[in-house]
Amino acid sequence: MAGEISFFELGVEDPQKARVFYGGLFGWTFEAVPPGTGFSIRTPNVPGGVHGADAEASPYVFFKVDDLDIALARGVALGGTVEPGPGGAAEAPETVARFGRFRFCRDDQGSPFGVHEPPPGGTVG
Repeated sequence: MAGEISFFELGVEDPQKARVFYGGLFGWTFEAVPPGTGFSIRTPNVPGGVHGADAEASPYVFFKVDDLDIALARGVALGGTVEPGPGGAAEAPETVARFGRFRFCRDDQGSPFGVHEPPPGGTVG
């Protein structure tokens, strides 16, 4: 279906550290990509990749989570940070009901990403 994430690529300084961080946060599996510059990432539904020597690369990609608060706490425990700004507990109930909850984050190397808890019923919009 159009609009679904079909692939994502994470640019980081150290792909091995990214493997530990994202593997620990989301349970993803990684396969080394020759010639050792990164990994392909297997998730339950969207393929991805990670490459090195590209600290703080974009784009922001949002990853679905079942519980935003648990995901944020897990990310912080793994060395990541949660960015100030939109999202969090102060969101208007009508916004949460329509779009869900989200936060911008950074992994343990400073690379940006987002986490998104869909609204009740799972349909955004």
